[in-house]
Amino acid sequence: MDILKIFFAFSWLIVLISATQNECPVSSCGQRNHPSYPPIRFPFKLQIQPQNCGYPGFDLTCSHSPNIPVLNLPHSGEYWVRDINYLGQQIVLSDPQDCLPRKFLDNNLNSTSISPFVSNFKNYTFLSCPPEAVLSKLTPIPCLSNSTSSILATSAFNLAKGMTMCTIIGENIGVPVSWHVENEEDDNAVVVNLANEFTLFWDLPSCATCEAKGDLCGFADNTTREITCLDPPNSGASKGLRIFRIMAATLVVPALTCSLTVCCVMYLAKRSASSFNAQQNRIINSIIEAAIAPPPPQFTTTTPTSPAGLDDSTIETYKKVVLGESLRLSGPNDNTCPICLTDYKARETIRCIPDCQHCFHADCIDEWLRMNGSCPVCRCSPRTAA
Repeated sequence: MDILKIFFAFSWLIVLISATQNECPVSSCGQRNHPSYPPIRFPFKLQIQPQNCGYPGFDLTCSHSPNIPVLNLPHSGEYWVRDINYLGQQIVLSDPQDCLPRKFLDNNLNSTSISPFVSNFKNYTFLSCPPEAVLSKLTPIPCLSNSTSSILATSAFNLAKGMTMCTIIGENIGVPVSWHVENEEDDNAVVVNLANEFTLFWDLPSCATCEAKGDLCGFADNTTREITCLDPPNSGASKGLRIFRIMAATLVVPALTCSLTVCCVMYLAKRSASSFNAQQNRIINSIIEAAIAPPPPQFTTTTPTSPAGLDDSTIETYKKVVLGESLRLSGPNDNTCPICLTDYKARETIRCIPDCQHCFHADCIDEWLRMNGSCPVCRCSPRTAA
């Protein structure tokens, strides 16, 4: 009994550990299913979750106030995650300080690695101008300008060089395409009313196929980075099914195996004892009968012989054919061997029985005829017919 108790306790421990390690629930930094808080799932994960819940480089944290997901881009700093489009593999970011132009000016995204995220960039020139030099059509960047200087940005470098009263404070600064103003095709345009959000994309891992089917993306196992489609983990039935499978694998199956083994041993032991007793009784009865009964009459019996097969020399006299590309056979045949039920292929060797013209794979019919002297289809005996 003590061994069984230890076994069941150990099995339940494995169940609990396995269920904990394999769970990667959809997370959120705020209220679940709230439109203001994007759901966090593979390839993203919170840093407190196991490594297998997310793809490398997709770790997120939660800011304390407000509770918004935070992505840290290498060499660029932290950005708030405003939205995640899992089907389009896009992430929308904003600056916690509400001044993206300063982020771009201090950390040129076009010249630093933002892997695994990519975007298309356009180079801009940032200018510092005295307030009196700013024309009415040139609106300063509010979060960078003050009473003594106005900060402008333009994609037209020649325009920037022509503004002699201004000082270039940033040249070839990469700005994401999604962040451009509507009139960016105008080379003389100066950026105005800059948005505080921009979009980045990722190519790997590619989960669009799973998302389109309503499934989730994830690792096939904990040892490789192979990506596969998984059932959504947000349903109680799915979670219960996974736990049931774990219990069946770690608890029920070993318990049943152990029980069946014990039952088989007990049955065999009982049967062995009964067989031994029955054998002793038969020996005693036979001795008694031999002593008191006359010898039984002798009868001559003839044991019927089972139909014998054909010898190899006879089988080799039957016609063999090597199939061509047309797979045509004479006689009442189709394209399937009646013995192995496999379709014929070009260049296979076929053997036909002389009288009925039924054909088979040579290996199949040879083995048959060695044990049976008749056709397996119509049961005619070519040896008798001959």
